[in-house]
Amino acid sequence: MSIIPRNILVAPAGFKESLDAGTVARAISAGVRRTMPGARIKTVPVPDGGEGTAHMLAESTEGRLVHRTVTGPVGQPVESHFALLGGKAQGVAVVEMAAAAGLRLVPRDMRDPTLTTTRGVGELIHAALEHDIHTILIGCGDSGTSDGGLGALQALGVRIADAQGREVGHGGRCLADVATLDMSGLPSALRDGKVKMVMALNAHNILTGERGVARVFGPQKGASPQQVAELERGFENWARKLAEYALPQARDIDFARGAGTGASGGLGAGLAAIGAQLVSRFQALLDSGLAGFDMNALLRGADLVITAEGAIDFQTPRGKVPAEIARRAGELGVPVVALAGTLGKGAQDVYDIGIDAIASIVPIPMSLEQAIEAGERLLVEATERLMRTLLLGAAMTVRSADVKETAAAW
Repeated sequence: MSIIPRNILVAPAGFKESLDAGTVARAISAGVRRTMPGARIKTVPVPDGGEGTAHMLAESTEGRLVHRTVTGPVGQPVESHFALLGGKAQGVAVVEMAAAAGLRLVPRDMRDPTLTTTRGVGELIHAALEHDIHTILIGCGDSGTSDGGLGALQALGVRIADAQGREVGHGGRCLADVATLDMSGLPSALRDGKVKMVMALNAHNILTGERGVARVFGPQKGASPQQVAELERGFENWARKLAEYALPQARDIDFARGAGTGASGGLGAGLAAIGAQLVSRFQALLDSGLAGFDMNALLRGADLVITAEGAIDFQTPRGKVPAEIARRAGELGVPVVALAGTLGKGAQDVYDIGIDAIASIVPIPMSLEQAIEAGERLLVEATERLMRTLLLGAAMTVRSADVKETAAAW
């Protein structure tokens, strides 16, 4: 049997603030074809709840995007969208939180997670309720906010007040002041459970503690050490108040440390209080049939899987796309290689989760801006280098077998 891979599955995530998953998949495929024009390649951009999820699911189910102007994460209007799915998924709306409150929408000089808001996410949910739907799937990924879902709840009609009865403002800085929540203004479809909300999220993310969202993700969103401490105090209070005022169907949730409560800067906790189900994103997106393909069937037919994400580091094993692809491929004995924009601290740990090899697409030192601008070309070239290395290894293996009998003489 040939040791050269003939059936290659390309299953990447997007590169945050740079390339969507579809573009990444096409670039990798182009790099494979440069060295292996006869290979059979299947490209499957993997929706992870972040940027591009709504578009991918609308396309795969022959649904459509609905465009809306909503409040962006820094309070300015932004053009956004949600998806109404078609086919067997008709009646499902997909709200991609990144489309209303993603990091891409926060200018670099305004990245203060104590101020940014998820109000636009709530506005998208409200807009989706205007349609004939039974489920809202909320993709949690690529967020630029850390307000615990405060803004989303406010947009959905929840009155949130301080100890003096005054409505609190926006942003994570206000969470420590919250004293009461009045759920009576929620749309009846949500309050009564007529429309189900399912959050596709990273279950590793929790709201408070050493592994909580403030300490793990706050610095990535621009928080200083003082702001991290401020957010942590706010999240602790927010968890207590959510537990006190949550809808009856949500009273048994551990809002402080429950799986997924820290997703998207705590949006998981906020929406869980009004009945949203917190579900592992790959269970929600890949195993529900919504994505329009059977990932396990695709893996069974592959000789090699190439996956990718913007950064491979210590966070990759905690529910990122390459880790999930490696887990599924490992169960079937299919080798996996992963490409990344950067290899960060703890990148070597991914070998323990089933990724066989990793490589950065950046061949020489360059600025982040330069890497983003040239991202597509760098991916093509990095894939070509990767495939040439694999072909060299295959050739050396064959040669080793041919000269085995004469090796001792050499």
